[in-house]
Amino acid sequence: MNISRISRRSALTASAIAIAVGALVPASAMAADAPAAPAPAAAAAAHKDATPSDVLASTPWKTTRALDQDGNRVALDDPAVANFVGWAYFDADGTYTMYNLDDSPKLQGDWTVTPDGSERWINAKDADGKVLFERTVPITQLDKNVFTYRVFPNPDNTAVYYDIVHTKTNHVEPGTDGRGPGANGNQGGNGEYHFNNGNAR
Repeated sequence: MNISRISRRSALTASAIAIAVGALVPASAMAADAPAAPAPAAAAAAHKDATPSDVLASTPWKTTRALDQDGNRVALDDPAVANFVGWAYFDADGTYTMYNLDDSPKLQGDWTVTPDGSERWINAKDADGKVLFERTVPITQLDKNVFTYRVFPNPDNTAVYYDIVHTKTNHVEPGTDGRGPGANGNQGGNGEYHFNNGNAR
């Protein structure tokens, strides 16, 4: 009886191995003959090749929220954050323009983002190109949909701050005939960011 059981078990094991090998060989042969499909990682790597500066310049931005250090929403017209609210257009040539939400001019000048995406620097220039001020802020989020930086009312007290949240928009830059990214497309929202369709506010 024991020999019979061992023989049957050995036969079943040998059969299972033969089936498994038979299933693997054709699949391997087919994979060798078929053209290689593009790896999903390749597309992701191409997107990862975009620098933080590329990401910031890839779309216009609209200020949509402000949060205090406790995560509480702060009204955009609150004096603590109102100066940071508007439309922002960062050009790949290192210049920018900003407007208030009523499309009136606000700031213009030069910008940079550190290679690691941790800080953004801007200066503000008058119509004659004279630098009025410079500002460096830490970036807490920067991706294709959201750009958030942090401001400290008192630089000596980093426990009190406001996060200024900007979201991707296709709002046409005031005074230009250009259309922003996605102006003719359809972008769904996920509750985390706002995609402005056209110039509707």
